[in-house]
Amino acid sequence: MDDTPTLGFLLHDVARLLRKRFEQRAKCLGLTRSQWQTLAYLSKNEGIHQAGLAEILEIEPITLVRILDKLQERNLIERRRHPTDRRIWLLFLRDEARPHLADMRVIGEVTRSEALENVPAEDREHLIRTLTLMKSNLIDACQTPVDDRKTHHG
Repeated sequence: MDDTPTLGFLLHDVARLLRKRFEQRAKCLGLTRSQWQTLAYLSKNEGIHQAGLAEILEIEPITLVRILDKLQERNLIERRRHPTDRRIWLLFLRDEARPHLADMRVIGEVTRSEALENVPAEDREHLIRTLTLMKSNLIDACQTPVDDRKTHHG
């Protein structure tokens, strides 16, 4: 039997190990993975409403509310009322979150360096180009209905 890992399993394992190593280094920040992930995505989407951020993070809105409550208790984020729809809260980083983001960037860079150790620069560039193309292909494919006849054998 062929022991070569499939592309999907290999990508999953690499992503999982990157997260694990990042978490090992980020433990000193006193944030959970879901908290630092929320801060990272919020930093790129300030002013977004809670439902929109939950969608980006691919978590349930109620789960995000609990994460946001903890981040707000630590003065890392603030919720502001939407100017015209009082039911909607808009999310913003507080200045106190910025040093954490800077720390996360450094930890991310160190973690990537560990992962790419002994990988030549040209291979790194090729890997990024290939993964970017694969992502684009899959985004396009996900817009197309699945033809069940091509999926099932028999």
